[in-house]
Amino acid sequence: MNKENFNPVQRFRLRETEERYRNPYFFLKILLLAFFLATPFLFRSFEILDVVLKIIIFSALVASYDIILGYTGIVSLGHVMYFGIGAYLVGIFVGKLGLVSYGYLALAVLIAVVISGILSVLIGFFSLRIRAIFFAMITLAFLEFISILSSQLRSITGGEDGISFKLPHILAIDYSFGRFLGIEVTGRIVSYYLILLVCLILFLLMLRFVQSPVGRVLQSIRDNEQRSIALGYKTYLFQVIASSFASCVAAVTGACFAIWVRYVSPDSSVSVSIMLDVLLMVIVGGMGTLYGGIFGAAFLVITRAFLPKLQTLIVSLLPGVPFAARLSERWLLYFGLLFILIVYFFPKGIVGTAQEMISRRKEE
Repeated sequence: MNKENFNPVQRFRLRETEERYRNPYFFLKILLLAFFLATPFLFRSFEILDVVLKIIIFSALVASYDIILGYTGIVSLGHVMYFGIGAYLVGIFVGKLGLVSYGYLALAVLIAVVISGILSVLIGFFSLRIRAIFFAMITLAFLEFISILSSQLRSITGGEDGISFKLPHILAIDYSFGRFLGIEVTGRIVSYYLILLVCLILFLLMLRFVQSPVGRVLQSIRDNEQRSIALGYKTYLFQVIASSFASCVAAVTGACFAIWVRYVSPDSSVSVSIMLDVLLMVIVGGMGTLYGGIFGAAFLVITRAFLPKLQTLIVSLLPGVPFAARLSERWLLYFGLLFILIVYFFPKGIVGTAQEMISRRKEE
């Protein structure tokens, strides 16, 4: 087909496709994916493997929240309840009911996605048609409600103690395939690659969603909702679509988290503190970027994992110095200072600020 017959939009998309594989960001994405694939063979420590996979899981969760906040412009304060629904249904099916098989595991994930989608649609239709602020209030109320249910329904959820469970066959911790490239391939390694594959598929689906015509409409609603209404779009309907899609993704990430840690509880799956962590990750990475979720998740997970170990390090370097020991205990203070510095030097998040700087250089 002759390119001269293309309309301006088709020409822009064609040029964008041609430049995609020549963009330095494309090679950066390939390197990042290669790092995730090679992590089990690069690091023998389970702690590092655990940190990397949690970054992967939370990157997908944060990206799903970014679709609501960054691309659609509506605030949800209960997005992690879908994360908790996915985690708890896996725990209930496998741990409480004893349905330890791949079929029931997949069924638990499917039911979690369906429940999350229906719940999100109901919340959206009852709140977004009025004012977006009600959406934030109602989602927060639902988060608190589900958190209370997970604590009180001890016979189903295990209460505050949570649910511990084992996974079937090749996903079991003690299962071994033998050694490959000097490392023993256990059920943990298989779980790692399975979750990595699922999160990669989720990320690609989210990229396709935001780049689709629906995603373009969502961005126009975010930038100027009144203009979108004037153009004839039912804005609340598109907001409901975005919310339900993001909730389904969050449910799958919750199931992946439960499969990895093999444990689910109110504090680890459905709590306000996790919602605050997701908000911090979005701010650090950059709203409306999707890829910012990777940097935001990496910042929070790494600092939470390794900053508390400053005490041991400082005490070993400065033995017998009480002041140094007291300073090393204040790791939350250092976390707060790091967050302030990132917000100060990257006002639009790491990825958002980087994109803005690059666009400025191109204009010059």
